[in-house]
Amino acid sequence: MEGPQSVSLVLLLSLLLPLGPPWHTAAQRCPQICVCDNSRRHVACRHQNLTEVPHAIPEMTQRLDLQGNMLKVIPPAAFQDLPYLTHLDLQHCQVELVAEGAFRGLGRLLFLNLASNRLSVLPQEALDGLGSLRRLELEKNMLEELRPGTFGALGALSTLNLAHNALVYLPAMAFQGLMRTRWLQLAHNALSVLAPEALAGLPALRRLSLHHNELQALPGPALSQAGSLARLELGHNPFTYAGEEDGLALPGLRELMLDHGALQALDPRAFAHCPRLHTLDLRGNQLDTLPPLQGPGQLRRLWLQGNPLWCGCQARPLLEWLARARVRSDAACRGPLRLRGEALDALRPSDLRCPGDTAEEDEGEELAAPGRPRSPPGAPDREDGAQPCPRPCVCGSESRHSGCEGRGLQAVPRGFPNDTQLLDLRHNHFPVVPREAFPGLGHLVSLHLQHCGITGLEAGALAGLGSLLYLYLSDNQLSGLSAAALGGAPSLGYLYLERNHFLQVPGAALRALPGLFSLHLQDNAVGRLAPGDLAGVQALRWLYLSGNRITQVSPGALGSARELEKLHLDRNQLREVPTEALEGLPALLELQLSGNPLRALQDGAFQPVGQSLQHLFLNSSGLEQVAPGAFSGLGPRLRSLHLQKNQLQALPSLPGLSQLELVDLSGNPFLCDCQLLPLHRWLTGLNLHVGATCAAPPSAFGQRVKAATAVFEACPGWAARKAKRTPGARRARMKGRRRGADKVGKQRDRP
Repeated sequence: MEGPQSVSLVLLLSLLLPLGPPWHTAAQRCPQICVCDNSRRHVACRHQNLTEVPHAIPEMTQRLDLQGNMLKVIPPAAFQDLPYLTHLDLQHCQVELVAEGAFRGLGRLLFLNLASNRLSVLPQEALDGLGSLRRLELEKNMLEELRPGTFGALGALSTLNLAHNALVYLPAMAFQGLMRTRWLQLAHNALSVLAPEALAGLPALRRLSLHHNELQALPGPALSQAGSLARLELGHNPFTYAGEEDGLALPGLRELMLDHGALQALDPRAFAHCPRLHTLDLRGNQLDTLPPLQGPGQLRRLWLQGNPLWCGCQARPLLEWLARARVRSDAACRGPLRLRGEALDALRPSDLRCPGDTAEEDEGEELAAPGRPRSPPGAPDREDGAQPCPRPCVCGSESRHSGCEGRGLQAVPRGFPNDTQLLDLRHNHFPVVPREAFPGLGHLVSLHLQHCGITGLEAGALAGLGSLLYLYLSDNQLSGLSAAALGGAPSLGYLYLERNHFLQVPGAALRALPGLFSLHLQDNAVGRLAPGDLAGVQALRWLYLSGNRITQVSPGALGSARELEKLHLDRNQLREVPTEALEGLPALLELQLSGNPLRALQDGAFQPVGQSLQHLFLNSSGLEQVAPGAFSGLGPRLRSLHLQKNQLQALPSLPGLSQLELVDLSGNPFLCDCQLLPLHRWLTGLNLHVGATCAAPPSAFGQRVKAATAVFEACPGWAARKAKRTPGARRARMKGRRRGADKVGKQRDRP
C-alpha cells in the first residue's frame, strides 16, 4: 500500500511546488525607496519626492502610504496593478488633478486620503470604481465647486470630509448617490448659499458639519432635506436671526450647534419643527434676551455662555420656562450691575426687576449697562476704507461675498472688491445689463441676478468673468439672448433661465459656453426644439425644459449633447414620444415626459435609449393605450417606471424589465378581465408594491390587480398555467411522455 501512497504524495508536491517561487518573489519585491512590511501587506513611500506612483509594489499590498510626495497628477488607472488595496494615503502630495478613472480597479478600497493637496475641481468620473469606499478625505484642498454626480459611484461611503476648501455654493443634488453616508463635513469653507435640494439624496445622514462658513441666513429648506439628521453644526456663521419662517424641519434632530455666530434675536418657534431636540448650543452670540422656546419638548440642555444677557424683567419668562421644562443652562447675567456674573438659573423671578421696582437704582444701572451698537442685518462687515464697496452694498472681506439684495438699484453697481467670488444683486430693477457690467471681477464664481426685471443683456455684458460657474437669471423678463450676450464667461457650468419669456432655446448665445453642464429653462414659452439649438453645448449633462409649450422635438435637436444624462420635458404639449430625437443620446439616464397629452405609446418608443435609461416618468400623461412593444429595448438598467395617474384600462406584461426597483401604476382605471391576465401574471412574480387596482368589473372594484385571482380564474389558459405549477401535473406530463416514447419504440421494432 506504501507504493501508491508515495506516488500520490510526489505528484501532489510536484503540482504545488511550482506555485511557491512566483509568490515568494512577488512578496519580496519592493521599490528601493519604499519600506515594505510583507507580513502585514503594508508599503510606505513617504516624503521621497516621487512624481509618479512607483512600480514594482507587491500586488498583494493592502495599505499604501504615499504622503508627502510630488505626484501633482493621478493619471487614469494609476493603481490598476494593486487590486487588493484597502487603504491609500495621498495627502500632502501637491495633487492638482485626479483624472477620470484614476482609481478604477480598486474595488476593495475602504479608505482614501486626498487631504492637503491642491485640487480645485473633481472631474465627473474621478472617483469611479470605488464602490466599497467607506471614508474619503478631501479636506484642505482648493475645491471651489461640486458637480452633481461627482460622488455618484460611492454608494458605500460612510464619511465624506470636505472641510477647509473654497466652496461658495452647493448646487441641487450635489451629493447624489451617497445612500449610506452618515457624516458630511463641510466646515471651514465660504458657503453662503445652499440650493433647496443641495442635501437631497442623503437618506442615512446623521451628522452635518457646516460651521465656519458664511451663511447669511438659516438655510432651513436645504437642511430639511436631510431628514435623518441627529447632529447639526452651524456655529461660526454670520446670520443674525433664526425664526420659524426659515423652515427648519428635522424631526430626528437631537443636537443643534449655533455657537459663536452673530445671532441677535431668536423667534420662540424657530425650532418648533425639531420636536426631539435635546441640546441647543447658543454660546458666544449677541443675544441679550431669549424667549421661551416652543416646540422642542425634549430640550434638556441650553448653552448660553458668552451672550450679553440682560437679567431684567424681560428675562422672567425665560427663567420660569427653564425651571418648568427642566432645561439645564449655563446662562450668566451681563447686567444689570448688581447681577453681573450671576447664573440665571440660580436667581428667583423676583430678582429680575422691572422698570419702576427700584426706579432710581435701575435707572443708574441701565445707563451703566454695557451697550452694543446694533447694526442692521446687511451692514458691511468691514471698517470704512478697508476695501472698495459700492455704498448701498455689503462686501465681506473674509468671505469674498458682496451683496446688494433688495436695495432698489436702477443700474448694476460697480466698484466691488476684485477678489469677490459671490455677488448677490437679486430683487433690484435694472432692465438692461450693459457691456462690461462687472469690471475687475475675474475671480467671480457665482452671480445672482434673479428678480431684477431684466429684459436683455448687451453683447459683452459678462466680459472678464473667466471664473464664473453659476449664473442666475431666473424670474426676469428675458425673451431672448443675443449671440454675444454670454461671451466672456467661458467656464460657465450652470445657467438658470427659468421663469422668463423665452420662445425658443437661445442656441446662438449658448455657443459661447463649451463647458455648460446644466441648463435650466423651466416655465418659459418655448414651443419647439429645433436642430442646432444645442449645437454649442457638447458637455451638457442636464437639460430642464419643464413647463413650456413644446409640441415638437425635431430629429437631431438633441444630437449635439451626447453626454446628456437628464432630460426633463414634463408639463409640455407633446402628443407623442419624440423617439427619433432620442437617437444619439447614449448616456441618458433620466427621461421626464409626465404631464404631456401623450394618450398612446407606440412600439419601440424608447428603443434609442434602451441601453442607458434608468428612470422613466410617464405619469399624468392621459395615457389610454400602450402597445405591446412600447417598452421593447428597455433592458435591465431601468430602475423606475412611473405610469401613475393615467387612463389605462389595460397594460401588457413587462417581462424584460427584470431589475425594476419601483413601478407605480396607481390611479389608473384598470379593467380586470382576461385581457389583463398577462399583467396579473407578471405582477404576481414581482416583489414590489405597484398600486394597480381594478376599476371594473364591479365585483373586483378596488381590489389589487395582483390579488384579484377570482376574476382571472375563468380566463382561458388559467387552468393550464395553474396545472403547470402543480407537482401532480408535472408527474402526469412526465408519465405521458414516457408512454409516448414506449409507443414510438414499439412501432420502430415492428418488422
